[in-house]
Amino acid sequence: MFSLFRENLRIAFDAIRSQLLRTILTVVIIAIGITALVAILSLVKALENTISSDFSSMGSNTFNIQRYEFTTQRRGSGETQKINPTIRYTQVKNFEDRYTFPMTHVAVSFTGTTSAEVKYENLDTDPEVTVLGTNENFLENSGLELDQGRNFNQFDINNNNNVCILGSDFKNGLLKNVDPIDKTISIRGTKFKVIGTLEEKGSTFGNSQDLRVLIPIQIARSMFTAPNINYTLSVKVDDKELLDGALDEAIITFRNVRKLAPVEENDFGIGRSDDLINQISQISGYLSMAAWIISMITVLGSSIALMNIMLVSVTERTREIGVRKALGAKKSIIAGQFLMETIIIGQFGGILGILLGISIGLLISSVANFNFTTPWMAMLSATAITIIVAIIAGLFPAIKAAKLDPIESLRYE
Repeated sequence: MFSLFRENLRIAFDAIRSQLLRTILTVVIIAIGITALVAILSLVKALENTISSDFSSMGSNTFNIQRYEFTTQRRGSGETQKINPTIRYTQVKNFEDRYTFPMTHVAVSFTGTTSAEVKYENLDTDPEVTVLGTNENFLENSGLELDQGRNFNQFDINNNNNVCILGSDFKNGLLKNVDPIDKTISIRGTKFKVIGTLEEKGSTFGNSQDLRVLIPIQIARSMFTAPNINYTLSVKVDDKELLDGALDEAIITFRNVRKLAPVEENDFGIGRSDDLINQISQISGYLSMAAWIISMITVLGSSIALMNIMLVSVTERTREIGVRKALGAKKSIIAGQFLMETIIIGQFGGILGILLGISIGLLISSVANFNFTTPWMAMLSATAITIIVAIIAGLFPAIKAAKLDPIESLRYE
């Protein structure tokens, strides 16, 4: 049995070599469909990993009160987008004073600028540093971890101490080869003592999460006085079982701060990391479906091409089939021979498509700073698809070859 399989395998490879050009074209067509499937699924998974890791760090027991929901406001024909008012500092302070839900920690923050220049001694950075004004709970509520030093304490915030926490990029740039703790930097002429540095967060869509400086919120308010600054509230609940109650209480409290009537809708958004991750998963599902549709259309074309090449092969090798039947080859052996050829060609296309798809996914992920992971499911799916396509495409030619009359086949020229 094994010797027969080995003989069929040798004949299949000999036949493939004798029709090398057509085989290469068919392999390429199959590979294109598999490449599209693997590349798109790899990128979808990498994008999902990147965004999920960014927001999951916020924690499942944390929620934000912000200007808008995570979902994008969609505008139909004649429909105007609802514009929520900015969240002002007086409102966040009012919320802090009123919100007394047990076992909760409220963080207040705002982005002062995204184009600051930071100086240290006679060195300075490019004007692309983000400066955030925060209170002492911001790090914990945002899921940020310290690499060195300490966090802000209540004394720093209440006394407006000129201290700061740096993102990890500063250790490889402005403060390279220098212990940053207790060093003095300057932002817009104001000097700050470095009390801590953050662990690396990476970047999303080319925007670095590590090139930022955190400073006490009151000092930030005195430095950045642009109109309509929008503040964000973040609430962390120590006991996850109390999250829903804390969220309801926060909504009621902030509605009162906004002076909304009972019949009015919320003019602010509530952001929970798990809500966003669920939305990302839903969008990823649609993208994956699109990848399957695109690849299936291409694979359909390749299966037709594979069937055609095998039908031509049957016609060209009619005399060979007659000789093998005359020597005692059964129909199942003849059919198995041609079916094996199609499976081998299909697997060549699948392997090439998987390699190209992973390479494209890895390349784009590297450029876009996505968290690329090996797409095992896409690879297994691609392998299964090529086997199924090969069997379906090779079945008809194999049956046709098996049914050939040996007498007529020997007469064929």
